[in-house]
Amino acid sequence: MRDFHNYIVWQRGHQFALDVYKQTKSFPKEELFGMTSQLRRASTSIPINIAEGCGRRSDAEFAHFLNIAAGSASEVEEELRLSFDLGFLKESDTIKLEKEVKEIKAMLGKLIETLHL
Repeated sequence: MRDFHNYIVWQRGHQFALDVYKQTKSFPKEELFGMTSQLRRASTSIPINIAEGCGRRSDAEFAHFLNIAAGSASEVEEELRLSFDLGFLKESDTIKLEKEVKEIKAMLGKLIETLHL
């Protein structure tokens, strides 16, 4: 079994989810069960799936959960763009969060490649 705490991609994903929570505190109250919830759920799915994959026994299972994390990262990208277009996020915050999630996706892709499946 792997210790997810040792993976930089998990560390970055964890911090990213915390950053998303901070940014979504200012979203309109009527979005609490809409975009706020959706963006928070998808962002937390990234480190959660990395951690769950680390608890699996095979490289194939680990890769499966890394792929789910990557899918969640893609979902977050779109939700960030929607949040900006709806006026919920400032451009500078959107750019910073988009840059971070793209880097996390790239790290996940490289980690998946190292598993040689």
